[in-house]
Amino acid sequence: MLRQNFYDKNEIRVIDRKSINLQEYYDVEYWSKKFGVTPELLQRAVRESGSNYAEDVENFIKSKYPF
Repeated sequence: MLRQNFYDKNEIRVIDRKSINLQEYYDVEYWSKKFGVTPELLQRAVRESGSNYAEDVENFIKSKYPF
């Protein structure tokens, strides 16, 4: 399935509950809220952890940034 350059406001978006896609704003928004971090910190954590799997990123955030 190819992505369009525009978003239809009626489009239903499905979030993969196992991985984080930093290219999709709704993915970044969802995971940022879930982990309680800013979108910038989430992007940094994905880069530094070397993984886009949610479980790996969550463990990295908990070990690196204990709130």
